[in-house]
Amino acid sequence: MSLESHLKNLRSIIDKKLDEYLPRAMAYPEVIHRAMRYSVFSGGKRLRPILAIESCRACGGNIAKVVPAACAIELIHTYSLVHDDLPAMDDDDTRRGKPALHKKYNEAIAILAGDALLTLAFFAAAGSSSKILEELAGASGTKGMIAGQVVDLEFAGKKKDKKLIHYINTHKTARLFEASCRIGGLAAGARKDKVDALGRFGRALGVSFQIVDDILDGGDYPKTFGRQRAKADALDFARKAKNALQPIGKSSGALLGLVDYSLRRTK
Repeated sequence: MSLESHLKNLRSIIDKKLDEYLPRAMAYPEVIHRAMRYSVFSGGKRLRPILAIESCRACGGNIAKVVPAACAIELIHTYSLVHDDLPAMDDDDTRRGKPALHKKYNEAIAILAGDALLTLAFFAAAGSSSKILEELAGASGTKGMIAGQVVDLEFAGKKKDKKLIHYINTHKTARLFEASCRIGGLAAGARKDKVDALGRFGRALGVSFQIVDDILDGGDYPKTFGRQRAKADALDFARKAKNALQPIGKSSGALLGLVDYSLRRTK
């Protein structure tokens, strides 16, 4: 099976489970449930939950044990995008070629839909171990994604050096990648050294992923360092990600494939 077909199958598994967790569109009050579904099913790559699933599989685990937490990761990611697009933050009118949620509905519904998605994430993960819940909370809060968002907002429109950009990338983006991979290992009952290796892999991949995003979108990295330097750094972090998988051994093939997939994407 090709990597694309494999990813399509995994997305189907994740989407089916997300559909089960989300309230029906016609459940009262309908507007918030339609808004939540609009955001979740807007064409995301599902890369973070896929990383959790493949990390679990690489450690010999049953993927059924990680799918709930994988869905929680996607719900957290989606809520962050809904709030990112708001006028008070990045002020984006579109998301994945469609109207941003606050444009499709309004700002109040977008705020509440984001809140509801975050709450639903912890409902989905409620049956997971305390260590998995700690990973989710840690990656999402002020030592992870929120920290990166705050610093990004503080320095919006200002000149950023490499250290600052790296801080933003490792917290706003890579921290959730890291948690996704660690959660996969934890769900599989893997040894600490393997869970830590998966975390290093996820963090390096997340930074590489964000640099590629910046190249595609004209973001901070190529603006600050130039397009060629950005490409070289994306490749360097991709190599670090692959090297981090050495403790996982031969079962890391799918994760290695995801690194190459991330580098060659065009959107």
